[in-house]
Amino acid sequence: MEQGRPFVVTIASEKGGVGKTTLATNLAVYLKALDEDLPVTIVSFDNHFSVDNMFAIGPRRGASVAGLLRNEDPVQLAHLGEYGVQYLASERHLSPPDDDPLRLRTLLAQSTLGGIFIIDTRPVIDYFTRNALAAADLLIIPIKDRPSLVNAPAILDVFVAAGGSPEHAWLLPSLIDARLKLRNDIGMQAFLTFSGRERGYQVLDLCIAKSPKVESLTTGLSSRVYPVLTHARGTIVHQQFRQLADFVLAEERRRPTQAILKTAHPLPPGRLRRLQRTCPHCNSSIQSEAVLYWHDHRSRRRGALHRRCLDQIFGDDTLANWQDQGASLLYCDLDSAGVSGDADEAILRLLDQHGEEIQTRPIQIGAGSNFEKILAAMTGRSVGDFFRERLFVDLIATPLSEELSDPRYQAFHVLRRMVLRHQTSHEG
Repeated sequence: MEQGRPFVVTIASEKGGVGKTTLATNLAVYLKALDEDLPVTIVSFDNHFSVDNMFAIGPRRGASVAGLLRNEDPVQLAHLGEYGVQYLASERHLSPPDDDPLRLRTLLAQSTLGGIFIIDTRPVIDYFTRNALAAADLLIIPIKDRPSLVNAPAILDVFVAAGGSPEHAWLLPSLIDARLKLRNDIGMQAFLTFSGRERGYQVLDLCIAKSPKVESLTTGLSSRVYPVLTHARGTIVHQQFRQLADFVLAEERRRPTQAILKTAHPLPPGRLRRLQRTCPHCNSSIQSEAVLYWHDHRSRRRGALHRRCLDQIFGDDTLANWQDQGASLLYCDLDSAGVSGDADEAILRLLDQHGEEIQTRPIQIGAGSNFEKILAAMTGRSVGDFFRERLFVDLIATPLSEELSDPRYQAFHVLRRMVLRHQTSHEG
């Protein structure tokens, strides 16, 4: 197999007890079993030593994961363990060497380790988890109940902000008890799958079941941890891990071979078709000048607005005044518009970079106002057709990226999604 940078699979969740380590360790074993020529390496930033207890051969611990933080070559750090899986020994006390969330990504991009590199993370978004998320080519977020589902967006936001594509992030129902039924006899897997997809997330069409037999593999009298493949082949979990490993192998084989350092992903063709190429106010072509990104939630249309045009709509120096107040996002709420008649008022909300509200004020629309015209241009609908509208304008000017793949648009995207989740939770 040609050596190169490894394909990084990160298992992450802010919630403890969702099966991250069980997923990471068993996935490594199944991947190696399905392709014995594939190098598979596993590392854990947690300090419970489960990786060591499953893969270490004899008393030898091998080089520590702390070496990664000193920019040591993972090829030299990894030691061959049980089942043909390479591992880096865990460390009781890890200290961040700096505040660089891209340190691990840069190191792995330059490595010749090859194969698949699995990272088991801590149940907290700290320096180590941020590095693991920034390095990930594939992100798997285990969810076992509603609290872990509610916490999943925090992990996703860090992943996307670091340049990861939502298309490479998947929620996986984990530790699911098939006997547990919710209201109307709905099973937990069905509930989590429906709820995750309703929120716009990708959810795998499989789950990892809760199994007493599998749980016993980590709770013996010795510290040794055994994999499902060798000690629980008679359980449904065996087939589920086989399916998960098949999925990961398919994702690894799909990755672009030319990429070295992961960059922000361009929009796929379907979304590019919804990219508006002209300013919605002056209708002139957007060039490389500084612009403000905008996004219409209902139609998924997006584009850019000249900063000078925003001042023409709201008055001279409006943008500068808003920025002086610390505003990063303009959120236009037309909840009462349309359906029962033409709308005559919208609510403008100024939000800071954390999504906190700075200022709220109504604005009149209708009667051919400039604001009505720009709303119609952004949404592609007349005011009388508005219903539960959500419009967003980034208030940080930046040169236009044709494919909306630059860091400024990614930051706008993350903040917009955070505001939408907050709004949806309050409506519910």
